[in-house]
Amino acid sequence: MDLTIDQTFPEIREAVRKLCAGFPGPYWRQKDRDRAYPTEFVTALTEAGFLSVLIPETYGGSGLGLGAATAVLEEIHRSGCNGGACHAQMYTMGTLLKHGSSAQKDAWLPRIASGEIRLQAFGVTEPGAGTDTTRISTFARRDGDHYVVRGQKIWISRAEHSDLMVLLVRTTAREDAAKPSDGMSVLLVDLREAVGNGLTIRPIRTMLNHATTELFFDDLHVPVGNLIGEEGKGFRYILDGMNAERILIAAECIGDARFFIDRASDYAQSREVFGGAIGANQGVQFPIARAHVQMSAAALMVNHAGALFDAGKACGTEANMAKMLASEASWFAADTCLQTHGGFGFAEDYDIERKFRETRLYQVAPISTNLILSHVGTHVLGMPKSF
Repeated sequence: MDLTIDQTFPEIREAVRKLCAGFPGPYWRQKDRDRAYPTEFVTALTEAGFLSVLIPETYGGSGLGLGAATAVLEEIHRSGCNGGACHAQMYTMGTLLKHGSSAQKDAWLPRIASGEIRLQAFGVTEPGAGTDTTRISTFARRDGDHYVVRGQKIWISRAEHSDLMVLLVRTTAREDAAKPSDGMSVLLVDLREAVGNGLTIRPIRTMLNHATTELFFDDLHVPVGNLIGEEGKGFRYILDGMNAERILIAAECIGDARFFIDRASDYAQSREVFGGAIGANQGVQFPIARAHVQMSAAALMVNHAGALFDAGKACGTEANMAKMLASEASWFAADTCLQTHGGFGFAEDYDIERKFRETRLYQVAPISTNLILSHVGTHVLGMPKSF
């Protein structure tokens, strides 16, 4: 029985490949040069229903599991495109879907599924907290039928291109909570109303085109009706979203690795130096083969983590390990591909340098490799924490 991840959802994969063929390298190179958001690509994905695969059919989606979503994102990246422009809609969906009220789901999910509005922003990280989420300080104070939000977020991607944002805030100070993870709440922020009325968005220019921003909240009023779930229990609500995020990002890394391996092996066969194909040399051939081996192993871990998530089973450790293995496989494949192409790998027209920069991000985000190793060392192997 063939359990390799590229055998799952073949119809979806083929449809995604066909869609991506309409957005070739020149499209992405121009967006990269201009630091522009790929609106046309996101619109095409939305209209084809790929961004609503996790939304139940009742609300206009496909009602599929995370496995289908990983297939979509993997093929996007294998095709040389970039799912970073839109992947948040998939992993933020769970917070609203699992913990939102019936009224909230009725109000928002059909419009998200149709593409009328976008849910692309996930506001968690802060300058003073980093990956220690329990130390966020952005605070929402209850004032009648509104929460008044003050604070700051950073590395919040797509905020300028989203209509809604899932925002994690403190409603009880950390020192007043029973435990550090208590006292946090989730608000659904309508960015169309918030910008200029207590919310300022400041773009951050980085080494890749990722539409990331810094957010400043200065007495932003959010209706109490936009509270997702119960006040003070927000941290546990976003954990599922974080696991989904790591699995989906891992799938993108598998797609990136396949892109690099495809390009490297093709070039190694066609490029001739000293009277023969460079791929006949073991110094060129073996690293590409090793990249394929590492990618294949990582893909199985991604598949396993996704299956656990869809089965409703605990998958935090597996999601972390999938993200780590896949990101390392994609980075090794990227370096191998660049080395195989030599000088041509640095030329924009080959798309390798762009993808090289894009896949490097996932050694750091959405969670660093060191924090994953710490999780495994302490939660799986029982060793003492270092922090």
